[in-house]
Amino acid sequence: MQGVTLTFALIACLLVIALRPQYALAVFITALLWYPSFLAVSVGTIDILVGRFVVAVLLIRCIFDDGLRSKFVWSRLDTFVTISMAASIVPYFFTQDQPPMLVIESRGGYLMDTWCAYLAARFVVTDRTRLVALMKCIAVVLVPLALLGVVECFTGWRPFAALWSYSPWFQGRGRFLLEGRWGLNRAVGPFSHAILFGGGFAMFLPLIYYLRHEKKQWRSLAYVLSGVALLGALSSLSSGPWVTVLVVIFCLAMEGHKAWVKRIFLFGLFSCILIGIVSNRPVYHVIASAANPLGGASWHRAKLIDLAIEHFPEWWRVGYGDRDPGWGASLGMTWTDVTNEYILSGVRYGIVAVISLFAVLI
Repeated sequence: MQGVTLTFALIACLLVIALRPQYALAVFITALLWYPSFLAVSVGTIDILVGRFVVAVLLIRCIFDDGLRSKFVWSRLDTFVTISMAASIVPYFFTQDQPPMLVIESRGGYLMDTWCAYLAARFVVTDRTRLVALMKCIAVVLVPLALLGVVECFTGWRPFAALWSYSPWFQGRGRFLLEGRWGLNRAVGPFSHAILFGGGFAMFLPLIYYLRHEKKQWRSLAYVLSGVALLGALSSLSSGPWVTVLVVIFCLAMEGHKAWVKRIFLFGLFSCILIGIVSNRPVYHVIASAANPLGGASWHRAKLIDLAIEHFPEWWRVGYGDRDPGWGASLGMTWTDVTNEYILSGVRYGIVAVISLFAVLI
């Protein structure tokens, strides 16, 4: 299977070299969306994903392309992202018992998956024309993936499940056998979890919907393609993608009423304070008990916040790294499942990582 992975990566790399920048970036994203994220080429202790092969070639091309390099202007966001990367790497060296080379390999892969991909996108997407061309490609690529998600959801047939045994990390664990919900199945596609599958559609949904500003057939297609992306997100039956979709819909609804955004924000802030005072408990516990769209683990997320606050003196400097925080017993589990990205950044890398993540998002 490694030969197939390497062949696919080679074809994608050749396309990245041959095509125009925006289409080269589209090839990279397509490879991430469609090639199983749990398959890799193993070289010693290093596992190289298809995306890492492709982004390396794409970034090298961007750096040596005078036209792309001349248009690149360092921004404040670039600074925040770089600080965030540093905050996720430096503390890691203080919390690991592994040999330094293994730590360097681990963080190198992390940089390839995050910072290098970000820089490649920054080099390529420099104007509206390139962004629109990119999103047209991605919108089309997502259509068969969304249809696959719907099929998986209603039939339980998972064509990529047979490849799971070839994964260098999850061999034999059967992670594709996710629990069903409401008599349906959680769509996974070529991803390692339903949350990632649904999150991919939710992430691109607002950009696909933006295509309604285009002329001719794309104006009408934008609504159809947005609906398809919505179906793909919903087929995961996961609260993360579902809530993301709700946030996207709210933000799109506010696009024509920007004057209301500040008022709604202040209303939400004061409502949280008032609810906390009236209920005599943290507002996130009130939300967890009242808003649980999938009958899942809102209480779990609320408890995680409690535990993070309780153990703050233990993790705020450099975090726990990859070690389990030891909160499993308090969560009714044998291990600690940190399902909150902000808390996960904190317990892994310390408070600086949390602050830098907020800075990037804001």
